Amino acid sequence: MAYSEHQKERIERIFKEKSITFEGRKFMGGYCFFLDDKMTVGLDIDKKTGKDRLMARIGEEAMPNALKKKGCRPMDITGRPMKGFAFIDPVGFDLEKDLNYWVQLAVDFNPFAKSSKRK
Repeated sequence: MAYSEHQKERIERIFKEKSITFEGRKFMGGYCFFLDDKMTVGLDIDKKTGKDRLMARIGEEAMPNALKKKGCRPMDITGRPMKGFAFIDPVGFDLEKDLNYWVQLAVDFNPFAKSSKRK
């Protein structure tokens, strides 16, 4: 499994507590949560460190402040960072309040994000 079932359950619990309808599915070797057919947050295991990693789609405007948070860095898979996406290392989402912060930031951006649904 390329993601932590425990971390997946933590995120599912947050969505359920907030009464947010979501779809979860295995995606790109990890697991992603979609709201309104838009990728919002995801999980995988960092191949370099072997540790859990959170992905959050937070938008370009939120990035400068987000990058000041512990464990946050631009999402870069190919050598070119993806605009508006961040990776967060475990130190940045181990605490419930920190995980809630990232999920809420991604949920808040969701209405402005482009749909991930293929036409």
